[in-house]
Amino acid sequence: MPGSGRNIHIAGAGIAGLTLALALAKFGASVTVIERNSQIQEFGAGLQLSPNARRVLNQLGLDRAIAGASFEPEGIDVYPFGRRTPLVTLALGAAARQRYGTPYAVMQRADLAQLLYKACRRFANIDIVFNATRFEIEPQPQGVAVTVATQDGPLRRGRGFAFVGADGVNSVTRREVLGGPAARQSGRIAWRTMVEPEALEGVLAADRTSLLLAGNAHGVVYPLPHRHGVNVVIFARGAGKASPRLPKGLGRSRQFARLLEAAGDSWTHWPVATVNAPVWHKGSVGLIGDAAHAMMPFQAQGAAMAIEDAAILAPLLITEPTAQSAFARYEAMRRSRVQRVARLSASNGQAFHMGFPLSIGRNMVIGLQGPKGHFQRLDWLYSYDTSPELVIEGPTRQF
Repeated sequence: MPGSGRNIHIAGAGIAGLTLALALAKFGASVTVIERNSQIQEFGAGLQLSPNARRVLNQLGLDRAIAGASFEPEGIDVYPFGRRTPLVTLALGAAARQRYGTPYAVMQRADLAQLLYKACRRFANIDIVFNATRFEIEPQPQGVAVTVATQDGPLRRGRGFAFVGADGVNSVTRREVLGGPAARQSGRIAWRTMVEPEALEGVLAADRTSLLLAGNAHGVVYPLPHRHGVNVVIFARGAGKASPRLPKGLGRSRQFARLLEAAGDSWTHWPVATVNAPVWHKGSVGLIGDAAHAMMPFQAQGAAMAIEDAAILAPLLITEPTAQSAFARYEAMRRSRVQRVARLSASNGQAFHMGFPLSIGRNMVIGLQGPKGHFQRLDWLYSYDTSPELVIEGPTRQF
């Protein structure tokens, strides 16, 4: 295969970097992943794995592993603030499988990262360097020279066909190598926790996701049976505060009140940051995932866009004559789609946080669309197929 055996360096062993490493390994590339932590480390957030992302991961051979570590909700119960019963239940489960040929699932982000890491470990042509303290990139006539410093070893030097920054919203590759912008604070905070399923009995369904709407916040709740827990995230305004607090008044909602009672003091909060990098690549260096386009999380597509990025970029890094042309084609194929998803995510955030009386119109629209109206709105998103022929092959090693 043209380009097989090329050396590719990737900064970041998160979902974006590991998916790209796995896809490249399929084509026979030699991959070095540079990770600053001492192990795979995705912090405890839930993850909604929509069909467009699951399709890529299935093509990489992970269908069975993901099925064993995820859950397929039967639907999404939408609760306007103060309502005791759902306004509508948006169909998922079997309806999503039938429509898109692959499930809509939820799982822990850390579990997906571990599955990707385990899959990467099967490939002798993937090397993951942990405890990296810094890296330096020097452009070459054909590719890059890369130097990596680690906490516990000598400098590692190598040459590569390309260097890919998959190093997240605060990407060093974007800021220091490509001269791109720092992440922008969105003005929203994500409050996250896990509660026991028994704590929500009689209030929220155990087989469905729940979307809880409020005037100044919204919550997303879904079961994670493999963790014997329920993932909870509440999004609210609050950037710039040293010690932010959850919005007052949520307890007037039956569902929010039960969540607050069950969670107690277990909440962790994370400011939501976004990135819209004007430059995704220069020479033999490029960006994927949040490093290029971190978006608001209100369509649950951040990880999905990174997974799609990896599936599109991998074959281009193998078949294109130069890394520059590979990155240019990749950006041309990806930027408009990513921007469309980002606009949708931001729009959802505005709708979710509508106060009275605008919320009355929003609720009418949601109700009139019915249980399957969201499929028609989102077919363009969930039906997307990056590469029908992407399957795992290539050299492996035994453990």
